Amino acid sequence: MRPRPAHLGPGYGAQFQDRSVVEAYRHRGAFPEEVFLVLLGLLGPEQPRAVLDLGCGGGEIARALVAAVDRVDAVDISPAMIEAGRRLSGGDHPHLRWICASAETAPLDPPYALIAAGNSLHWMDWDALMPRLAGALTATGTLAIVGVGNGSTPWDDGLHALIAAFSTNRDFQPYDLTHELTGRGLFRLDGVRRADPVPYAQPVGEYVESFHSRNGFSRERMMPDAAAEFDQRLADLVAPHARDGLLHLTSTAQITWGRPLAPWWTSTASSSGPSPP
Repeated sequence: MRPRPAHLGPGYGAQFQDRSVVEAYRHRGAFPEEVFLVLLGLLGPEQPRAVLDLGCGGGEIARALVAAVDRVDAVDISPAMIEAGRRLSGGDHPHLRWICASAETAPLDPPYALIAAGNSLHWMDWDALMPRLAGALTATGTLAIVGVGNGSTPWDDGLHALIAAFSTNRDFQPYDLTHELTGRGLFRLDGVRRADPVPYAQPVGEYVESFHSRNGFSRERMMPDAAAEFDQRLADLVAPHARDGLLHLTSTAQITWGRPLAPWWTSTASSSGPSPP
């Protein structure tokens, strides 16, 4: 089996449990509404219409879908993320069950007609998780991988230089998650949809703070002087592009869907008897 990209190691993924990351998360761009329409469209005819939101964070997907389905299980390893999600709109819905656990070991309640992972699956143990998800879906169920971010900006070159200089994740290399999963025999790709970009405006200070919700920029893990210097240099970089203190940005999203797979060696290893999902 190919080695896992080093920059996706558990030490880096653990940063999303840091309080500063959780507090900065609200400054990220919102999910385009089209994402939720696509996800609902992926639900098959089977009942019940149960959804699993993996690495749910503050429940952006779970809270948006719960009123349109029978139930949602929202799983995240970070107690602080779940605590924040419970306080947000829809976080107290009676059909939304928050589960604080890793995706690989969480007490699930299958079958699910849809499993969604928003900006999260890359941090998980694919070899352990994907076979588990394969057994947790209905016969026509789908795994949807949602990637949400910002569109291109005039200051991208300077931003990339700042990220390279200040990120604490020194192992980062470009990668393609779908290629990683399909190349390991863990995922069958069925479709891809890019949502239309959604414009929004954000104060410069909030834009700068949003970077502290990213891996490599947890305030707990950066030296205080480095965090302050990064903030100042980023603010100086974007200030000429602000109008009345606001930056005009776009929120982008890609939904990739298909079927998680259990490769032959997993089936052989478990031939002595099935294990619960």
